[in-house]
Amino acid sequence: MSDVRHVLVLPDRDAAEEVAEALRERFAIDEEPQLVRDALAGEDDAEDAQWLVVLRDEKGRLDAGVLDEFVGEWDGWREEP
Repeated sequence: MSDVRHVLVLPDRDAAEEVAEALRERFAIDEEPQLVRDALAGEDDAEDAQWLVVLRDEKGRLDAGVLDEFVGEWDGWREEP
């Protein structure tokens, strides 16, 4: 097994939570995605933070292009490793 991770970047916490739930429903993933607050450099206000959804894909079954389109539905994007 490999340690493949996908990092999805979302504009706010609500979008990140919706994406995490939708990932489980749409892709039937086994493991709970991690939500991580990513404060922008120099920003103290939580409203100015991006949120990351980190998803392990040890079996390599999730297609990067499909994830790009999926997260785009919430104005987000997938970070390239």
